[in-house]
Amino acid sequence: MSTSTIKDFRNGVKPNWCPGCGDFSVQAAIQRSAASLNLSPEDLAVISGIGCSGRISGYIRSYGLHGIHGRALPIAQGVKMGNRDLTVVAAGGDGDGFAIGIGHTIHAMRRNMDITYIVMDNQIYGLTKGQTSPRSEDGFITPSTPEGSIEKALSPMEMAITSGASFVAQCFSADIKELTATIEAGIQHKGFSIINVYSPCVTYNKVNTYDWFKENLTKLSDIEGYDASNREMAMNTLMKHNSLVTGIVYQEMKPSYQELVKGYAKQPLAHMNLELQPKLFDELVNEFV
Repeated sequence: MSTSTIKDFRNGVKPNWCPGCGDFSVQAAIQRSAASLNLSPEDLAVISGIGCSGRISGYIRSYGLHGIHGRALPIAQGVKMGNRDLTVVAAGGDGDGFAIGIGHTIHAMRRNMDITYIVMDNQIYGLTKGQTSPRSEDGFITPSTPEGSIEKALSPMEMAITSGASFVAQCFSADIKELTATIEAGIQHKGFSIINVYSPCVTYNKVNTYDWFKENLTKLSDIEGYDASNREMAMNTLMKHNSLVTGIVYQEMKPSYQELVKGYAKQPLAHMNLELQPKLFDELVNEFV
């Protein structure tokens, strides 16, 4: 049996992110995780949305789809339902997942679909030149909020736990060791895994910088007695640290969506005989005439 390497997941396409963007580390961590889990490129599907982070599916050698704004998760869920053998990773930014796509995010969590969702959280809209996002703190000054944002920032970790996600984690792109290990754990978890990654925007966000995160983040592994299976402890810890923690915040073992669907075929749809006879096709079309 051959062993996968990081090179197997490189396709030679050079990312056009700004030098220093945290998304480079997220891409590398996904590739390292896939290799560490001994996946093959044909075992992996990366589905992304719109924004700087949405380009990631084109930079990894695997099945990939660059979807539309806020719609990475419904596509990823469909891919997983069509082929349960695929490792499906959805990826996008905080605007993609927590603004236009937040309805899909919450319902994917609620269903506990067996996919991994990686959010590259730069707390700003980078691709459209630095407007305020749902993750920007109140007072944040951008072209869209020149007097400072008057809205509170959304808290994705608390939202994920209360919405039913069974694996909730947060990482910092500068800590690629912890990020890689967390993505591996998320992929191996049977159920919906969300990993929010603080991924600094070096061009437009001059507040939440690498140095700022290094000064303000707390590793959950450094908190004595922290138990990621304890929901109440997870929520209290998030509130105590203003959600500025990294590591696995909460993990619960429960049946995934696929395990609960009666009659869900184990065989991928791609391997089934789905040929539609011309007569039946005509009958179906005629119903709409």
